[in-house]
Amino acid sequence: MARQPRLTLAAYPHHLIQRGNNRQPIVRDDADRQRLLGLLAEQAQRFKVAIHAYVLMDNHFHLLATPQTDEGLPQMMQAVGRSYVRYFNDRHGRSGTLWEGRYRSTLIETERYLLACMVYIDLNPVRAGMVAEPAQYAWSSHRHCIGQTVDKMVTPHALLWSLGNTPFAREAAYRELVQAGVPGQQQEALTRTALTGWALGSEAFLQGLQEATARRIAPGKPGRPRAADAT
Repeated sequence: MARQPRLTLAAYPHHLIQRGNNRQPIVRDDADRQRLLGLLAEQAQRFKVAIHAYVLMDNHFHLLATPQTDEGLPQMMQAVGRSYVRYFNDRHGRSGTLWEGRYRSTLIETERYLLACMVYIDLNPVRAGMVAEPAQYAWSSHRHCIGQTVDKMVTPHALLWSLGNTPFAREAAYRELVQAGVPGQQQEALTRTALTGWALGSEAFLQGLQEATARRIAPGKPGRPRAADAT
C-alpha cells in the first residue's frame, strides 16, 4: 500500500522527528551540532518556518515548528537534510545515507498540546539519562525559553507569551511547566502521532482540520460515513 502524503498545513504547529539510519549518530562532536543547528536556522528563515522548540540528540532531533506555507516545512527539511549529509560525509570520510528515511511529523492542536510538546522536547535529554535537569543540556531551546540564553533560531509561540505579562513571569511559568513534566498518556500520544503522521487534538479540532485537507488526518477519519450510510 502506498504511504500517505505527509500532513503539512500552513499556520498550524507541527511536531517533527528525524532519526539517524539504524539509530546511528547524526552528530559526532560539537562542530557537527553547530553545523546542523546552523542549517536549520538558515533554512527556517529561507522557507518562512517559525521554530518554537527543538532538541538535538546524538541520533535524532525534534522540532516544534509552524510554517507560513504548506510547502515550507518539507522544503526546509529537504534542504537541511541534503546539505547536512554532504557535510557529514565529507567531514567524516563516509558515504551513503545518514537519515532513517523521510522525517516523521504530525500536526498538533495548539491550545491542548503545544506547551506539552515543548516540555516533551525539553525533557528528551533527561529521559535519556544524559542530564538531571534540562537546563544542563546545551543543545535544545530550553535555556532560551527560561531566559538563560538568547537563541536566534527560536521564535516564541503566542501561547508561550500568554504565560505572563513580563519575560520574568513567562520564564518562571514555563519553568514550572517543565518541572511538572508531561503525563505518560500525553507523552505517548506525542510520540505515537509524530511517528504515524496522524494529527493530534480533540475530536472537534480533528473534524475542523479534516475540512481543510483531502488527506486523512486520523485513523477512522472524523466525519467518515457509517457503513450503514455508505452506498
